[in-house]
Amino acid sequence: MRTLPLAVLAASIAACSTMQDMTRATVIQRPFGIDQNGQPATLWTLRTERVEVDVTDHGATLVAVRIPDPAGTLLDVALGFDDVTGYQSDRNQYFGCTTGRVCNRIGGAQFELDGETWRLAANNGPNHLHGGVRRSLDKVHWQTQVLAADLSPAVRFTYLSPDGEEGYPGNLAIAVTYRLDDQGLHIDYEARTDRRTPVNLTNHVYWNLAGEGAESILDHELQIDADRYTVTDAGLVPTGEIVPVTPTLDFREPMRIGHRIQELDEDPAGGYDHNYVLNGSGYRHVATLTLPTTGRGFELWTDQPGLQLYSGNFLDGKTGKGGKVYAHRSGLCLETQHFPDSVNHDNFPSIILEPEQTYRTTTSYRFTYQ
Repeated sequence: MRTLPLAVLAASIAACSTMQDMTRATVIQRPFGIDQNGQPATLWTLRTERVEVDVTDHGATLVAVRIPDPAGTLLDVALGFDDVTGYQSDRNQYFGCTTGRVCNRIGGAQFELDGETWRLAANNGPNHLHGGVRRSLDKVHWQTQVLAADLSPAVRFTYLSPDGEEGYPGNLAIAVTYRLDDQGLHIDYEARTDRRTPVNLTNHVYWNLAGEGAESILDHELQIDADRYTVTDAGLVPTGEIVPVTPTLDFREPMRIGHRIQELDEDPAGGYDHNYVLNGSGYRHVATLTLPTTGRGFELWTDQPGLQLYSGNFLDGKTGKGGKVYAHRSGLCLETQHFPDSVNHDNFPSIILEPEQTYRTTTSYRFTYQ
């Protein structure tokens, strides 16, 4: 099969954007340190009247989200680090990064495609997790462009992943755009390939609506519009079964994260680490997270079929921004996605991107201040 030059794929991604260049009036840029390869990293701050967001070109990462309480006091509610060196250290647990090429787990670190076996790095026991080890999307430097989308601040990151990187087939041109407007924060993903390849992108932001570094997320209230979930084995890889949610996993009505989590203490996940099969289709409201004691919260909107709830079970007291300690269950993730290990289950929605297609998906956080 003819392989398209990376420049051609990059141009095709650029052509998909209808945004226009803007001034930096609502986007502020500053240095974010030097990475281990000697590459300078940059931090961009996007501002609207009520919300501020920091993003960096290392891993196309969401570094900070500052939202107000009902009195208007801004507080950072996303876990992360003060500079790029933190994101390259053993303290990093995928905080805020763009995750892929395929997020979550691939069982046995391999898959079959077009009669060929593709073997990937086994970085989670015998399984492949979050795109690989050395050149997964969270570990590479992305190109950056400041954009305008309906006069709202936006930053667009692009990366060209070459054929064979981390074991995946095809040259893959990827764009991730962070947009901030009156409704909240939107993350838009695009990708093009010159060869059939699996793609499943998400953001791995950890939330604590009491402020990053607060002790626990157990008092957060969560609602998820999902009647079913994907069953996993002891390695947290789906078996292929899709079953109704159990009482412990049932968030169809708002429930405190800590209400039943102790029932999962002996589970292989050590808490919540489950993929929910979301109801409905298209871009829709799928979940709501609130912390009643602060009045902060957000509605989660996406067009994806799945949502991974992770309750920070493996956070272990390492330090983050400002030397704050990120303790066990002090952050939670709501990862919009296709189902884990979809490439090995024909009954799951396909994640195979065709050369003539453009991968597009959007996830939004619509912040509330009650």
